[in-house]
Amino acid sequence: MHYIEPYYNWRHLYTAEEDEKSPFYKRVYSEFEFSNTVYNYYIHPQWDDIDSRTLYIKILFADYDDNYAIIELIGEWNDAIENDIQTLKRNIIDLLITRKIYKFILIGENVLTFHSDGDDYYEEWYEDIKDEGGWIAAVNFSEQTKYDFKKARIMNYIVFGDEENWRTLKPEHLFQKIDNAMMRMLE
Repeated sequence: MHYIEPYYNWRHLYTAEEDEKSPFYKRVYSEFEFSNTVYNYYIHPQWDDIDSRTLYIKILFADYDDNYAIIELIGEWNDAIENDIQTLKRNIIDLLITRKIYKFILIGENVLTFHSDGDDYYEEWYEDIKDEGGWIAAVNFSEQTKYDFKKARIMNYIVFGDEENWRTLKPEHLFQKIDNAMMRMLE
């Protein structure tokens, strides 16, 4: 796992550590010191710690004019033991919402598993953004993880889909593509 880096080809367009509105503003990263782990496996130091022992993120892009953020995740999304959704919601999402981010693209290729423990925080997240035309799109999660989300009825608040070529797009094009699909679904 320590070789898996967050997607880096948009760094010339956006870095969370240089964004005054980001929860990771002024964060300093090491390229060599591996200190964060998911269980006993070290992860690349570019991933951001959200105070969860099992889930880490990277805000790949945030656009405050178009009100969206693209967030990549790695690890195990464990609500049953770690309450990762509460941690993510309170430590990251709530701050982004105060900064007028209402549309969230979650890239889940590196999310290994999902363990459910209710849908309260997902419902709260959705309620916080729906009146602003907001949505939560989960992209490229594994079939098993999508199944586990569906079984927990989280899909009432998050729309899952696949976008195999997302890395070939600019962030605004990825957003536009997903936003158009979400608008069609919500009509």
